[in-house]
Amino acid sequence: MQIGFIGLGRMGANMVKRLLPDGHTVVGFDHDPEVTASLKQNGFQGAGDLPALVKSLDAPRTIWMMVPSGETVTETIKLLLPHLSEGDLLIDGGNSLYKDSMTRAETLKKEGIHFMDVGTSGGIWGLTVGYCMMIGGEKPDFERLDPIFKTLAPKEGYLYCGKHGSGHFTKMIHNGIEYAMLQAYGEGFALLEASQFDLDMAEVSKLWNRGSVIRSWLLELAEDAFEKDPHLETFKGHVNDSGEGRWTVLEAVESGVPAPTIAASLFARFSSRNPDAFSDKFISALRKEFGGHAAKRI
Repeated sequence: MQIGFIGLGRMGANMVKRLLPDGHTVVGFDHDPEVTASLKQNGFQGAGDLPALVKSLDAPRTIWMMVPSGETVTETIKLLLPHLSEGDLLIDGGNSLYKDSMTRAETLKKEGIHFMDVGTSGGIWGLTVGYCMMIGGEKPDFERLDPIFKTLAPKEGYLYCGKHGSGHFTKMIHNGIEYAMLQAYGEGFALLEASQFDLDMAEVSKLWNRGSVIRSWLLELAEDAFEKDPHLETFKGHVNDSGEGRWTVLEAVESGVPAPTIAASLFARFSSRNPDAFSDKFISALRKEFGGHAAKRI
């Protein structure tokens, strides 16, 4: 299939690299022309600006946006809209608030433009293992783009969640759970670090992934992190929150559903702005391992 891609950062560039070997044609744009120029692979065409990207695609066009949530998505759609035609499809693959996606879908529908919200998980590892995708929008659009989703995802790694907003809603809850899991692991390893025993954290991580009920990919990443830095001495305990955790807690408040563990993990990230704690160093280290997120180092 032919698809346009806007935003060629950590996630976007790797998604393009995963699409090209499977025979898809990609026209890509990034505000950094050097990033666009670096993707010199068969089937890829760089665009100098958004109008050029739209012009390079056959109608009805499919354009996937991998840009930061909020105003950047709004501005990108605003710049694209004058150049789009009825029947074109825009996909927001970032971490937008699901309510914003519902509003955007309704607004674009009036212009004859289709819209899909695709919550995407996989971080920097998605290139090799595939991306988990939670998809909201019209069912016919989902079915038409099945070849794209099938290439990007591992086996059984994508799901049509339902109407507009459902994809980003599901991804929001996914990230809220991620917050809580990281916090639980961080607190546990902090207790190990503070104990009287000389424990090898990398070996403990490895052990717990061999038949334990708490085995997970996060523990695999913990093993890697501890092998590089046994006591995480090069990390600061400052842990950023990227928005989805806050949105999840607000959703819990609005819907009256108790989510004390996720809420506590969010507040713990706020407390990480205070003097360093080992649990916060742990989370900072793992976020870098699975997503390539920037980490403050000493």
